[in-house]
Amino acid sequence: MNPSPIRVLVVDDERFFREAIRELLEAEGIEVQLASSAAEALEAAEDPSVGVAVLDIQLPDQSGLAVLRILRERRPALRVVMLSAHTDQEYVLEALRLGACDYLAKPLHEEEVKLSVRRALEAFRMASSWNSLRGRLGSLAGEIEALLGDGVRNERGSLAVRAAEAVARLLDAGKTSILLRDDREGRLRVAAATGRKLTPQELDTVGIGEGVAGRAVARGEAIVVDDVDRDARFAAAPGNRYESNSFVVMPLGVGPDRFGALCATDRRGGQAFAEEDVTLLRLLSLTLSPWLDPTQPLLDADLPILDGGEEESGDAALLAAGEGSAPEGDSELARLVCDAMTREVEPTRVLGSALRAVAECLGAAPVSVHLLDAESGTLRREAQWEADGAADREALPRDAGLTGAAFESGQPIACAAPAADPRFAASVDTPEGGSVAALLVLPLRFRGRTLGVCRIFSSDARAASPRTAEVLGAALSAAVRNVLLYRSLVESIEAVARARKNAADGE
Repeated sequence: MNPSPIRVLVVDDERFFREAIRELLEAEGIEVQLASSAAEALEAAEDPSVGVAVLDIQLPDQSGLAVLRILRERRPALRVVMLSAHTDQEYVLEALRLGACDYLAKPLHEEEVKLSVRRALEAFRMASSWNSLRGRLGSLAGEIEALLGDGVRNERGSLAVRAAEAVARLLDAGKTSILLRDDREGRLRVAAATGRKLTPQELDTVGIGEGVAGRAVARGEAIVVDDVDRDARFAAAPGNRYESNSFVVMPLGVGPDRFGALCATDRRGGQAFAEEDVTLLRLLSLTLSPWLDPTQPLLDADLPILDGGEEESGDAALLAAGEGSAPEGDSELARLVCDAMTREVEPTRVLGSALRAVAECLGAAPVSVHLLDAESGTLRREAQWEADGAADREALPRDAGLTGAAFESGQPIACAAPAADPRFAASVDTPEGGSVAALLVLPLRFRGRTLGVCRIFSSDARAASPRTAEVLGAALSAAVRNVLLYRSLVESIEAVARARKNAADGE
């Protein structure tokens, strides 16, 4: 079952305008509710499915400005488009100061109405999505802190149980499970599960490459299904293992060392799992993998957190010994990035906040995000964090050097000594100025497509860890997703402006 559609409330005491706007919007597939007075409008706007109000400034029982003030107090996320006559310019300016997102002048132009309402609907959807993601990233940070900070880390069985419960809470899933590879049998065995009548020991094992979980582990990719009955990948039903038509499976482990999977199904309310759920599950998977890996020794519960200031910490000792990035340090890094993203409200500031957190945690500069420019086919710098004059290049080829390899393959690259890699290109894989440093290139992905890369340059070779690359790639992809939604909104605003100009020129 899909979420309820967002409705538009049209408020005008003149029946002609109410009906004309309703017919126009319903022809576009938009659900509309009508109100002819301030009292009716305020009552209708209490329904959370109303996301946009088209509100006339002149109403018989109360002014539209007074209604707007009340709506901003009761429903701050509601987007309001004001209706006005040409003589109401002072009122229009006051409405915009009070928080109206747009205005439409009577007599109305059909294309202008459609574009303005579409823009308002997109703004409401984006704000709702962003607020949801901010809250869920905060919940993820809390779950990670609880799982890794309360002494259960050196008890793998207890951690698996609590991790399955965390997945259920984060994804609002009725059933979850954690499968770990049994090296004796070479199969995936359920280590913990929620919402099932059978115990984990009674559930069937799964071969690597078999079933949905086995495929996810073999391929190293998340599998997300909206409706299994309509998904071409499952022409043959997966054997009644899943009762819900929507499910998500995330592999555990990095690269060829994958050893298990996190699974969730039966989402409460019947909704399908979305890209946002995949991002949260990937972050949780990457953070928990070091403690759930059955091939690794149990970790000390007192392992200190990497804070960037203690060179002789337990994490630094692991790194110096050549063990790669310390897992506790990566979980702390994930928390810092999540916290930085949730502190920002404006999407345009999200990337800057996240990149700053990365730079400060890893002692890196510059840290940048380059996104694919459709017109030129190059990767253009979208945001960066620089220090001491260290800046990244403004444009990069999409198919050259280590940067191009990460973009084209969709796989992160971590090089402590990038110049030693045969794929290295000095004119691409160095920041502005050409100095060589340890390099992380993280592909930024959304809905299965690579949209760009994040580049991290550090003088500390220990920062170039594959696990760190995986953790950051997932976190920063979520930030890019919201920036692109914001950009789409801006483009729709510009489309409205062009429509207004064309309409004015035609008069």
